[in-house]
Amino acid sequence: MSQTTSKILMIRPASFGFNEQTAESNAFQQSQAAIPEAAQTALKEFDAFANLLKSKGVDVHVINDIIEPHKPDAIFPNNWVSFHDNGDVLLYPMQAENRRLERREDIIRKLEEQFTVKHIIDLSRFELENKFLEGTGSMVLDRENRVAYACISPRTDKDVLDAFCKHLNYTPVTFTATDAHQQAIYHTNVMMCVGKQFAVVCLDSIKDGDEKQTVIKSVTDAGKEIIDITLEQMNHFAGNMLEVQGTDGKSLLVMSKNAHQSLTSSQIEQLQRYTEIVSADLTTIETLGGGSARCMLAEIHLPAAV
Repeated sequence: MSQTTSKILMIRPASFGFNEQTAESNAFQQSQAAIPEAAQTALKEFDAFANLLKSKGVDVHVINDIIEPHKPDAIFPNNWVSFHDNGDVLLYPMQAENRRLERREDIIRKLEEQFTVKHIIDLSRFELENKFLEGTGSMVLDRENRVAYACISPRTDKDVLDAFCKHLNYTPVTFTATDAHQQAIYHTNVMMCVGKQFAVVCLDSIKDGDEKQTVIKSVTDAGKEIIDITLEQMNHFAGNMLEVQGTDGKSLLVMSKNAHQSLTSSQIEQLQRYTEIVSADLTTIETLGGGSARCMLAEIHLPAAV
């Protein structure tokens, strides 16, 4: 089981915009009024980002969103699907009703042209109980050590997390994380990123001392160095990063320009011991969507088709 992959799914948006249905629990979203031509600007950011990754040797599978039904957050596929090296594909329960429309079987069928899908495990039934787990937004996975880090929030329910862990034999590490205004952080992947040899974590967001120590111990026991970021850096999406493989398996740490610029020179130095930083301007997507680089990338760990 490898922590990273060079194969990434990205969904090119057809109608990106501010999603009223997710705004209540996502403090990172800001209203549409500020950005004219938002959908077109977001498309330009998306294309430049996908092309940047391809230029670094990442195998990016871009699939177009469809105009109907309207899905303002389709650009963030990692919330509804995850792909695993045993051939499993997991589908997740989403809090916002209009985000449930993003789950598209035709995307999985398309990927089957190149990858082996053995089972599709559909956890979306938990929506009937108002319980949610929004994929690798809600969970940050240490795939090699089979640990699922999750900050419990309206979008991350412990029962669904336990179902995921039971199915894929992961150990859950749960905690509560809040921002500077004491609002629950909606997705774990805005305050934490686990790489092969390092983890970027906003430890200040975990207020409970025991929970904080549990996270630190779990990460360091796995032999990873912790790069601690501040709440302010987290607000610039410095936790929303993903390590991927580029040309010849080279490690790349993907983030937005906003995140990159918020890092101190010593943090950059720490990261560059392990990886090359790759950053793209995602200002419109971050402002309206409340998600950044990591949210736009669904890693494909499936085995190749035979």
